[in-house]
Formats: sequence, structure tokens, C-alpha cells
Amino acid sequence: MGKSASKQFAEEVLQCHNEFRRKHQAPPLKLSSKLSREAARYAESLASTRILKHSVESSRGSCGENLAWASYDQSGHFTAMVWKSTKNLGVGKATASDGSSFVVARYFPAGNVTNQGHFENNVLPAKATT
Repeated sequence: MGKSASKQFAEEVLQCHNEFRRKHQAPPLKLSSKLSREAARYAESLASTRILKHSVESSRGSCGENLAWASYDQSGHFTAMVWKSTKNLGVGKATASDGSSFVVARYFPAGNVTNQGHFENNVLPAKATT
């Protein structure tokens, strides 16, 4: 992907995340160029091996991670998208030799914490639309 295409893709992913976050009473995320560079680098790695697996935690620090692979575009894991205490998002996308896409989203601070109370405090019910 060219730089402008990858930037546009990241902006679209950010907009989608923030629409769902608004509905679930979570503040908007900010796009992080550092997280996006790291996510893009890992997406390229996944595309080269064509194996979908999470990066080792030591390589992503304290970031959460959402991965997707498809021969068509698709959305990611929902609770990471709306995790209230997450502030920054990084997005990377790469195309494998067979034309399939690998997408990496990195979240800081990481969400989907299973400790008691964390889920209830960070994944809030959707507000009714009027």
C-alpha cells in the first residue's frame, strides 16, 4: 500500500472505531503514527508468512492488538474497539502474494483486561439512538 492509501485506510478505521466508541460512551481515540508504523511492520510480516498469529507481547510493549485476515475486507474484535480507557490507535495493512489482506490494529493502553471489574468499567452499554 502506498503512504496515502495506508493513511486513508488508518483514518477510515479510526473513524469507524470512534463511531462505535461514541455509541458506547467511550472517548474518541487518537491515531498514533508510532503505533501505525509498528502495526504496518507487523502486518507486512504476517503477509509475508501468510500465518495469522499475535505478536509476542515483548515486541508490542503494553499495547493491545487486534488482527484480521481475509480475502475480503472485514471488521475487527468489537470490545477492543470500544474499550473506554484506551486512548491511542495504530493501524497497519499489508497484502500477501495471494492477494489476501492482513490488518493489524494496536491499542494503547491495552484493553480487554479480564481482571474483575475492568470489563464492566470499560465496555459500556450502547446509548439509545434518537
